[in-house]
Amino acid sequence: MPMKMWMRGLLLFALLSLAACHRGMQPVAFHDDGYPPKLSDWHVVEARDGVLQLNEGVVPYDLNTPLFTDYAHKLRTIWMPKGVSAKYSPTDTFDFPEGTIISKTFFYPLPKGAARNASDVARTYDTSRDVAAPGQGLDLAHVHLIETRLLVRRKDGWVAIPYVWNVEQTEATLARTGDVQALTLVSDNGERENFNYVVPDQSQCTSCHARDWTTRAIQPIGPKARHLNRDYRYAEGDENELAHLMRVGYLTGAPAPTDAPRNANWMDSHASLDARARAYLDINCGHCHNPKGAANTTGLTLDITTPKDRHIGICKPPTAAGQGTGDHLFDIVPGHPDDSILTYRLSATEPGTMMPEIGRSTMHREGVALIKAWIAAQRGECLVMH
Repeated sequence: MPMKMWMRGLLLFALLSLAACHRGMQPVAFHDDGYPPKLSDWHVVEARDGVLQLNEGVVPYDLNTPLFTDYAHKLRTIWMPKGVSAKYSPTDTFDFPEGTIISKTFFYPLPKGAARNASDVARTYDTSRDVAAPGQGLDLAHVHLIETRLLVRRKDGWVAIPYVWNVEQTEATLARTGDVQALTLVSDNGERENFNYVVPDQSQCTSCHARDWTTRAIQPIGPKARHLNRDYRYAEGDENELAHLMRVGYLTGAPAPTDAPRNANWMDSHASLDARARAYLDINCGHCHNPKGAANTTGLTLDITTPKDRHIGICKPPTAAGQGTGDHLFDIVPGHPDDSILTYRLSATEPGTMMPEIGRSTMHREGVALIKAWIAAQRGECLVMH
């Protein structure tokens, strides 16, 4: 069979398979007020036939470097009403129109060779068993769903609505007051770590999603050009996410991907240590540690545009860390990660000391190792005044 005919057949099969996934699902329902009791009331993603399926028009995406949440994997999606688009920004969150629904489902792969139970989940970066098929949702035989958070763009702004999945993995119900689940991370070598997975309550969403602490208005964190400028494996094939959003009409005004900003993948060994560390700090810390964010009183800014000086913590004494200093004198001591407040707080798991303050109960071992290596590579000396 000629190659072109084979490729056309493969594409047709993928599109037909995708259409089959949508069959029987009601159209996405945008609720312009209130808090529907079930995730399925929105018809964005639904558990059907052993798959967490995406509805028609629900576009998955991922980030170059994601925010750490106790080693959870995440399925992110965007849906918009027909005829509207988000407006591109080279630096900020895209300007999404009223009616937009952004979902983020937190889940874990099951430990290899283990039967499903109520608590054991895998600590792994392997995503090969997560998806049912490219761009078509999650294979529920291999993953354990925890929660799905919706960000809904209503007339007066964004609203965060959390849903928690039941034990049967068939439905997620409204959890405005949050939830706590006792889980055990299981590594491939059998190492086990017990922890409490905390679903934040609705009011806690503001602490991360309010980019401007004066207005306290929330907005998405991930959908920025520098995070989305990457390839994604959609049902119809690999494509740059910015280009895909433009092609399907969900984004206007974006330049060619080569002309858009791009953060590094924090795990990409081919990227520089500086680019990887700055991308990690940007997504995990920059939404609070910026001139208008919740941590603006600290004088520590960690988003990607911050110059590598005292603003990013080099030889900067703490101003609002309280017990979080660990008796260390500076946020970052060049060449000495173990003397730096930054790594001390990233390594901590105690309330009042750990950073970020919410969103995790475990230490991100690999993330902390990255930031320690980055600080160890810095040159300079901090002067201590006596």
